[in-house]
Amino acid sequence: MELINKTIRKIKDLDYRLMRETQKRLDNLTKPQGSLGRLEELAKQICGITGQAKPSLKNKLIITMAGDHGVAEEGVSAYPAEVTPQMVYNFLRGGAGINVLARQVGAQVLVVDMGVASKLQVSGLKNVKGSEFRSCKINFGTKNFTKGPAMSREEAVKSITTGIKLVNEQIAKGINIIGTGDMGIANTTPSAAIISVLSEEPVEKIAGRGTGINDASLKNKINVIKKAIKVNKPKRDNPIDVLAKVGGFEIGGIAGVILGAAAGRIPVVVDGFISGAAALLAASLAPKVNGYLIASHCSAENGHRCTLQFMNLSPLLDMNLRLGEGTGAALAMSLAESAVRILTEMATFESAGVSEQI
Repeated sequence: MELINKTIRKIKDLDYRLMRETQKRLDNLTKPQGSLGRLEELAKQICGITGQAKPSLKNKLIITMAGDHGVAEEGVSAYPAEVTPQMVYNFLRGGAGINVLARQVGAQVLVVDMGVASKLQVSGLKNVKGSEFRSCKINFGTKNFTKGPAMSREEAVKSITTGIKLVNEQIAKGINIIGTGDMGIANTTPSAAIISVLSEEPVEKIAGRGTGINDASLKNKINVIKKAIKVNKPKRDNPIDVLAKVGGFEIGGIAGVILGAAAGRIPVVVDGFISGAAALLAASLAPKVNGYLIASHCSAENGHRCTLQFMNLSPLLDMNLRLGEGTGAALAMSLAESAVRILTEMATFESAGVSEQI
């Protein structure tokens, strides 16, 4: 817990003075005031996060964390558990959706094994351009949380600290912006459990179809989550207890990524439902985290909109996405960079010799 507590203490308020100065510059650019809408808000937020009047988002990184879930044996997913390692290999070969979109926006992809339920054989795949692999395996998947805690408290703490350490390494390398991503068959089930507990919303409102399950499977999924909460009794006022009892290793890892990025004044572009659960965990541990979050999109998954509303986050995109991996975060990174470029490259009325509003 020492690293987690130290990281939380480092998270400061946004630089509101600089944000006010940024607003003045935005108002003096060669356009009607406020005419670039959310781009202007985003530019101001990024200045407040970084503490820089002219920030750069040149060095982009998507951290895609992978883990398996014992609850998959309850029939909550449309896909078998072996898809998790298969997709990790796909990431490292550069063939997944996240690879395509990351290349489009010029972002690197760091794939992290947080708890895949098999030993990954990645030799020969590490040098694929744009992708890097890190093994941080905490265990070979979580336990089936309908029968007891998903993981031990020690494992929950380790998952968060792993995310923090990874981000600290990346900040030292000069990363300017980080996107979160996930891979893990059945991981919408623990995500829904976490969100339901922390937001106190009913499971029926939060749980969705994930990879595309039918009505009968959705009903089963809801019952599985209710059973897990009843069996484990996670404590809402103790986010680590919630993670340990009904969470996942990659969810804890993403929460650590978010905490570490906020402590390092790095903008975090949060992906969809699973990243939303991790963001809610992080914000429950450190409320100031909220200001550092850029909600990339609103997922098609039922509970994601509820999560964003609960956290008072407004998504940049609403495109019916539900892939995960960090795909929504990659798309939104282009908007974040556009916002910064508007601020730093656009002429003012004075510099361009353009008449201002009468």
